[in-house]
Amino acid sequence: MLEFILCSLVTLLPDYLYRRYRQGKRIGKEITLYSVWFELRWGIASCAVLTTTLITLIFYYHPSTSNVSSYFRTVTILPETPGRVAEVFVKNNEIVPAGTPLFRIDDSSQRAAIDSAETKVSEADAAFVVAQSELAAAKGSVEQAEGSLEQALDELRTKLDLQARNPGIVNDREIESLQNVVDSREGAVVAAEANVEAVESKISTLLPAQKKSAEAALKQAQVDFEKTVTYAGVEGRLEQFQLQPGDYVSAILRPAGILVPTEIEQLYQAGFGQMAATVLKVGMVTEVACASLPFRIIPMQIVRVQDVIATGQFRPSDNLLDIQDRPVPGTVTVAMRPLFGEHAEQIIPGSACFANAYTDNHERLHTEEMGTGEFLFLHTIDTVGLAHAMILRIQAFMLPVRTLVFSGH
Repeated sequence: MLEFILCSLVTLLPDYLYRRYRQGKRIGKEITLYSVWFELRWGIASCAVLTTTLITLIFYYHPSTSNVSSYFRTVTILPETPGRVAEVFVKNNEIVPAGTPLFRIDDSSQRAAIDSAETKVSEADAAFVVAQSELAAAKGSVEQAEGSLEQALDELRTKLDLQARNPGIVNDREIESLQNVVDSREGAVVAAEANVEAVESKISTLLPAQKKSAEAALKQAQVDFEKTVTYAGVEGRLEQFQLQPGDYVSAILRPAGILVPTEIEQLYQAGFGQMAATVLKVGMVTEVACASLPFRIIPMQIVRVQDVIATGQFRPSDNLLDIQDRPVPGTVTVAMRPLFGEHAEQIIPGSACFANAYTDNHERLHTEEMGTGEFLFLHTIDTVGLAHAMILRIQAFMLPVRTLVFSGH
């Protein structure tokens, strides 16, 4: 309607004035309801063409959308280990700093695991003491075996010396017997030394490995014990946190609640029609009006234009994709940030909004060399954006009336 009124001022109205004052025709006389088309045909046709052209230019170069919202992140409160709640430290709707303990899972099994692991570490320490005693005993056995070997060697040397001085004085069988004793005691020395090496290897290799394994099991048990307490990952407000002692929570079956971070980036997402894909650019100025803040127009700027359309995505499966199963064409998603942060502070995150984006050719008109036709066209594009801005303000003004009166909400 607004475009029609503007176009009629330069088409229909001059035609009527020409008929009225130049040709002397009058409303109700020569110009009647039945003859209005014939009498004002040039003005009506020109107004219709100009209105259609103006609406096309406005909505193409200054696109609008009602798909605007300020999305915000939520954090699901999940325990690292499933179990039954033993204690709750906070309440619903409470603002908690990062690192605040929220609730504790029953930790009886984790405590038992810690006690068992501590016992294993104590056993490893006791094994070192026992191994030191075994090493001392093994070294004593070596000394004892070496003494017995020395004694047997002395007896053998004595017999051999007597045999050398007085052949036949010593029986050959006796010398063979002493030689066997020496060989046997040499084997005993070797066995005792091997036993010492085995005990030393046990002390230097086996027992430290067993102790490290016990200590690792203790650390794992302590980590599992610490997982029984769930902490807030970020600062935020607790929502839907109706946890009570005795409830069973797990990462799969049942979360404990939702944490809404207090630090919310003021970034608004808007979905424009695909026809506006060639017009939307980073840096474009937009205006947004939201239902949660009526009668206010928030100036914003496009900071990112998504280079893909969500409806075109697919996930490989065992079924072939049929294009007709996706009749919705999808929108071009852009991210917007308020030019003045304080103006958007009162908008509740998640509000439903509508927005206009405005093509601006000011820099081009002042920096580029162009023909007269292009110069006038770009000037026209910038000028007609005023009509869309007026429409946005009318929509913002009528939003409470349309929502509260006509929709019944």
